[in-house]
Amino acid sequence: QVQLVESGGGLVQAGGSLRLACAASGLSSRSNARGWFRRAPGKEREFVAASSRMMNTYAADSVKGRFTISRDNGKKTVYLQMNSLKFEDTAIYYCAADPSGVIHAYQSYYDYWGQGTQVTVSS
Repeated sequence: QVQLVESGGGLVQAGGSLRLACAASGLSSRSNARGWFRRAPGKEREFVAASSRMMNTYAADSVKGRFTISRDNGKKTVYLQMNSLKFEDTAIYYCAADPSGVIHAYQSYYDYWGQGTQVTVSS
């Protein structure tokens, strides 16, 4: 049974930083692409960043230059380093795994999802 568990969310002031982590179990860490998505209040869930099985990365324009995705295959964990946080980054952040191993920004490619972790940025 595949499980993805996010951690590291919390309350932070605008301009601050947070590091999210997503630990996987029951999953081949090296063969899956891993992604981060978020759902802001009253909005649809949207793509944030992803890492392919070859460790290529891609981030949405809204977070490019501020957020960095990385992964530790040995620990089956993917990270999202978030710097220069803005009020509009407030959302529930979800991690996901895509068995194709290729970066996709569309949610439908991801078969496995975590429960989410809340990030709140105060202005």
